[in-house]
Amino acid sequence: MFSSLDKNKFIIVVAYFAAFLGMCGHASSEFFVKLSGVSGIEVTVWRFGIGGFALLILSLLDPKSRDLISPLKTSFYPILMLSILGMSFGQFLFHWALDFASVVQVATMITIMPIIVVFVSKFVEGTIITPPKIVSGIGAFLGCMFLLTDGYLEKLSGSGNSIIGINLTMGAALIGAIYLVLVKPYIKKYGSIRMTTYTFFFGFFAMYPIIGIIWGIWVNPMDLFERNEIEYYSIITLGVWNTCIAFILWLWGLSRVPDIARGNYLFFLKPVIALCLAFFILEDTITTNQLFAIFAITAFVAMEIFYTPLSKLFKK
Repeated sequence: MFSSLDKNKFIIVVAYFAAFLGMCGHASSEFFVKLSGVSGIEVTVWRFGIGGFALLILSLLDPKSRDLISPLKTSFYPILMLSILGMSFGQFLFHWALDFASVVQVATMITIMPIIVVFVSKFVEGTIITPPKIVSGIGAFLGCMFLLTDGYLEKLSGSGNSIIGINLTMGAALIGAIYLVLVKPYIKKYGSIRMTTYTFFFGFFAMYPIIGIIWGIWVNPMDLFERNEIEYYSIITLGVWNTCIAFILWLWGLSRVPDIARGNYLFFLKPVIALCLAFFILEDTITTNQLFAIFAITAFVAMEIFYTPLSKLFKK
């Protein structure tokens, strides 16, 4: 039998693993966005529509998440605001940024989110900001810059429309960081499946008319069956894997780790996972500079995650 201490440690390990799997889903999303043949603005509707529908089915099948009405009776406005102004708007800005800036610029700037989470968590939860947390965060972010540019940092310089894309990405990172901290108590109370269902279900009904009215893009679900095979399966994968499953794992994992700022440092591994996927699936090459960056990012993330247990060990 597990003692309560052993059980807590086991849950923390599982939470980190779940968050890591969720990060793998995030890391592969750019591949499927490009393969889908859909613009950055329109892909938000497809992801939230298919993902929200898949999550709704999953919630109804799960006895613990089947009751979707009771939480809305007690926490309707916080859930609605977190769903629309939090995740939905943040994802919208991220996808829209890809229409202005390069993938390298967007993928690099979004990795600043874990650092923002540290300060948001400090303000909301009173999380202690330790020197190792700052050093590892800055080190991992610089590693991501080096990895995604292959050492040619001038690729990050922006002008014209790319500046718009970079600013949109920074906005997405800020909104995403605030969402991750504020949604944590609701996930613990109502479960990750229900909260993720609310997020994408409400997000779809908010984004659909906004994108239709402002940009004139009214997504017709029947158009999905008229797309070629690669585009069809890419859109389905974006909705089911990258949205439904990945976000459940990611949000549940972060809600169960003791320090959400520390757990969110796994986000720095996103470009590392993406590059490895490109190497194994697309047979892209990995340069010496990128190998150095992969090692550095992984080392800085590991330093932050294992800093507390290692420091206790050395004190003994």
